[in-house]
Amino acid sequence: MNTDDINLAYKLRHALNENLDALPASTTERLAAARALALSRKKADAPAAHKRRRFLNLDFHFSGAGLGRLGVAIPLLALVVGLGGLYQYDQQQRIAELAELDAAVLADELPLTAYLDHGFNAYLESQQRQQ
Repeated sequence: MNTDDINLAYKLRHALNENLDALPASTTERLAAARALALSRKKADAPAAHKRRRFLNLDFHFSGAGLGRLGVAIPLLALVVGLGGLYQYDQQQRIAELAELDAAVLADELPLTAYLDHGFNAYLESQQRQQ
């Protein structure tokens, strides 16, 4: 409805309300019946759509606009799983590098005093960065 239709409806309602007492009883009965018929043909309100079953509070209606909240939840879930996988992979790489360094240090024949030397620790760190 455009604004002209709405203005006309308001004017008609105002005119009918002004002359309501002057209308004959048969006319008011017909108006009441017409109103009842119009209300019975009225489409269901939007809140009735909320009575659909929902799974995990996600809206599963398939329309041309997409999947609703599910269209946002799936990519977010994929992102979280992907980031978790990258974190786990990085941790495994660090563990493998440290294990390799420990094995190299333990396999070398060094005096015990070398492990207490701060310069030796700096040397090990520089060797690790070069690899």
